[in-house]
Amino acid sequence: MQARILGIVILLAATAAPRAQEHPPRLEVWDLTLGTKADQLPDEFVDLACGTNGGPPSVPLAAWSEFRRCRPEASGLREVYFRYDDELEYWAKANNLQDQMEQYSGTKTYGFPVVVSGLIDAAGVLRGIRIVSDPRDPTQNRDEAYLLRNFLTARLGRENWQCQEVPLAEGETPVDGVFVKQDCRKEIDGATTATLATRYLRKAGQSRFDPHTGRETTGQFDSTVRFELIRPSP
Repeated sequence: MQARILGIVILLAATAAPRAQEHPPRLEVWDLTLGTKADQLPDEFVDLACGTNGGPPSVPLAAWSEFRRCRPEASGLREVYFRYDDELEYWAKANNLQDQMEQYSGTKTYGFPVVVSGLIDAAGVLRGIRIVSDPRDPTQNRDEAYLLRNFLTARLGRENWQCQEVPLAEGETPVDGVFVKQDCRKEIDGATTATLATRYLRKAGQSRFDPHTGRETTGQFDSTVRFELIRPSP
């Protein structure tokens, strides 16, 4: 009898574990469909606000439909900043699921911390998405941010990118002998344009060693990726 009871307990534990780990996938910036009306965009995202050209949020918004509170950019589009819902991160912690804790931690794409936003036109239609590497997130080495470029180009297909290697400006220097200063563009289906700017260098005034103390500096370099996917109105 005891053996039978033990077997039942083991069976229940085995069948309960998968259910504890099942959870709907978290929505990401890639789940936004260009051409969607603002009032039909998913409400699973949090902390909506007016964007600052890929920077931190400014004016808080209660919903996508409040996009007109944001100042239009030169293109006429208005940027709405958002974050991924962190509910799944807490769910993973409650279930002690290490892989999922990392997966659902913060707002990331391909494991890289990013600032994400939607770009909405005057008619209230989503015309673009913007993804910019986030230097404020301490969960990853900032010097690796420029490697996000490789994942974004792979997502859209590595062929047919038109890239320009931009020379270093006065005062700019490589980082330990390596520098990337590249602007790329790709036309997709004749209707959508992807742009990708990648930087890995030291700006003027930045140095590996402090010229006064000789000590090695921290964070004195630029490692960034800026990506936009735009589909203008027909």
